[in-house]
Formats: sequence, structure tokens, C-alpha cells
Amino acid sequence: MGVNKVILVGRLGKDPESRFSQSQTPITNFSVATGERRKDQTGNWVEHTEWHNVVTFGKTAENCSNFLKKGREVYIEGRIQTRKWQDKEGKDRWTTEIIANQVQFLGGRDGAGAGDYSGGGSNGASDPLSSLPSADSLSGGGDVSFDDDDIPF
Repeated sequence: MGVNKVILVGRLGKDPESRFSQSQTPITNFSVATGERRKDQTGNWVEHTEWHNVVTFGKTAENCSNFLKKGREVYIEGRIQTRKWQDKEGKDRWTTEIIANQVQFLGGRDGAGAGDYSGGGSNGASDPLSSLPSADSLSGGGDVSFDDDDIPF
């Protein structure tokens, strides 16, 4: 047994892309940039950006599709998943993604203040950002069930 948990706070690099599984489960993908400052080989501080591919399902996917836009700051909880696929030439490729089970919109719709949307899910004490007045909480809450056959990868 192990632990596979990811927590990210970052900004969307482009607008989300949505589709439906064969069983009509909503699926939304988007990329999130996180950054850090570190010293390079010469001792100068440089910014390093890391890009994360995020996948959401069900109600969370619908909310992300409807309310997220490029540049929006988000808080994400989920797990890491690596999957294997074949490109057009038949070569094996791998993709590592964050399968998000909770997405919170931070800031307002323009990133400046609190938004006016509040989705389902819990804002209980276990939520590390529940005390932030600018967080629009959206959570899948585990209310969507689907089989592995529903996931198109």
C-alpha cells in the first residue's frame, strides 16, 4: 500500500478542453503552471516553471469547462497517473497526468477578487483553503461513478 496524492496551486496555461466518454461522462483537460525560484549554476536566482496536465471527470469536469479560462488560478487535489499510448507511427508514448478529484477556483473570474460561483462539495475543516474568502469551491465529491472502460485512454 502507498500514498499517491498531489496538491497544486497554479494558473491555467490555456482554456480547458472538454469531451464525453462513451458512457457520456464529462471529461475536461487543462494544463496548470506552477513556479519556483532557485539558484542556477552561477548562483543567480532564476524562475522555473513546471507544467502539469490535469484531467477531471463528471460534475467537476463540467464546472471546470464552464468557469475556467486561461490565466485563472486554481487549487487542485488529486493523484498522479501515467498512461501508455501509441502515436500515429505506432511508437509507444507515455503521458503523466494529474487526475483531479477536487478543483477550487481562486480569485475572481478575472483573477482579481472573489467570484460569485459556488459549486457542490464540502468546504469543511479538512479543506486547507476553506478559510480563504476568495476561493470558489468546486468538488466532484465522489458522486460520479464510471468504469475503467469509460475512460478513453
